[in-house]
Amino acid sequence: MSAQRTDRLRVLVADDEPSIRFVLRETLEEEGCEVDDVEDGETALARLAEGGYQVAFLDIRMPGLTGLELLDRIRTMGSDVAVVIITAQNTFENAVEAMKRGALDYLVKPFGMSEVKALVSKARRAQELKREVRELRREIGRRTTPGDRLIGKSPEMLETFKIIGRVAGRDISVLVTGESGTGKELVARAIHAASARADGPFVAVNTAAIPHDLLESELFGHERGAFTGAVEARMGRFREASGGTLFLDEIGDMPVDLQAKLLRVLQNNEVTPVGGRQAEHVDLRIVAATHRDLDRGVEAGTFREDLLYRLRVVPLHLPALRKRSDDIRILAEHFMDRYSEELVNAPRFLSDGAIECLCQHDWPGNVRELENSIKRALVLSTAEVLVPEDFSFLDGKSVRRAGEDDLPALIRDAVNAALGDAEEDIYRKVLERVERPLLETVLERTEGNQIRAAAMLGINRNTLRKKITELGIELPK
Repeated sequence: MSAQRTDRLRVLVADDEPSIRFVLRETLEEEGCEVDDVEDGETALARLAEGGYQVAFLDIRMPGLTGLELLDRIRTMGSDVAVVIITAQNTFENAVEAMKRGALDYLVKPFGMSEVKALVSKARRAQELKREVRELRREIGRRTTPGDRLIGKSPEMLETFKIIGRVAGRDISVLVTGESGTGKELVARAIHAASARADGPFVAVNTAAIPHDLLESELFGHERGAFTGAVEARMGRFREASGGTLFLDEIGDMPVDLQAKLLRVLQNNEVTPVGGRQAEHVDLRIVAATHRDLDRGVEAGTFREDLLYRLRVVPLHLPALRKRSDDIRILAEHFMDRYSEELVNAPRFLSDGAIECLCQHDWPGNVRELENSIKRALVLSTAEVLVPEDFSFLDGKSVRRAGEDDLPALIRDAVNAALGDAEEDIYRKVLERVERPLLETVLERTEGNQIRAAAMLGINRNTLRKKITELGIELPK
């Protein structure tokens, strides 16, 4: 019997006519469905907001919200429930409007049981297709395209991959930190692609790129006429992302007043559009990112502490490229493979010398700078194999010499060395260690010309002369 089917559909019937609800319940239960029925639109919306339904039969006219209005609300919530509109008038307008708004089909009163059974079969096929699409998208997520996946084999990146794997399947907020250009959005996309929300939308918003007076409307949407220029309603990114993932990039630049509204949305899972009175439920995951130190922002009063705790359920820090130099070669070769055909219609390769040149650069712009450098070299070079000269535009720009680390590490070394001598007068001793190489380098560049050196340093010539004497610096010949 059909009632013994294992693929039971949970169905909601919303109609103000008891006879219609009775007939539909009887027929649907014969087809093996689990059925709930309600008599008005408001109750139907509350039931649908709870989730768990695969199909909804909605009367086009009933107390409260109409079937078409419910259909709009369902799509706004991000629900993928299949909707069948029930109508007493088989008009062209009703049919077009129902299908245009995303209905699975429509049912005209009075209807036969064969029509209902046919719609149940259609709904089952639609659910099977959705499952197939969901699996395909997850598979695509596992095999992300070369241009969109995180690349790296360094210990730092392997640890990043592990964290992504642990958090992806858990529907919690993640805060990604790191310098600009390290690939924070790629992390967010990887989390989304490996999650149960992979079949839902991924919506990215750069909060720093949107003017303050437009950001609230961009995020939460607005009603028509809510403000000057609001000639039509806007859904907003939160409602667009319902059912999927919302990526809030550069969250550290969000104005404090909007942070309070964002916090309320995260606490209640409800969004009220600008100019609107009724809050709407949203079901999404938040991944936020910033290059700023949000703890310092809390201390300075520019970032809400309660919002930080809400966003940073799991912190994930992306290391700068200079911190994972083991990845420079693999990234450079990846970008060569990706852009050779696109930019020069032929395969191109990197010589060992070119890779060594790239490994000596400090990459203040991180992976994004490396990617753009590879593009530039490909376009400007005519050779099949790129050599160090093809990257001459990097000369003198943040080049890292062998054995040299970043400035904070140098300062730490200087402090540790000073502490090894005696735990006093640390400030002077560290300054001496920093001042000497600074002055020697500038004097070397000016070939001993103290007037030019003082101008470059932004200090008085007499001060420079005094420092040279105090530090015992030998002037270049």
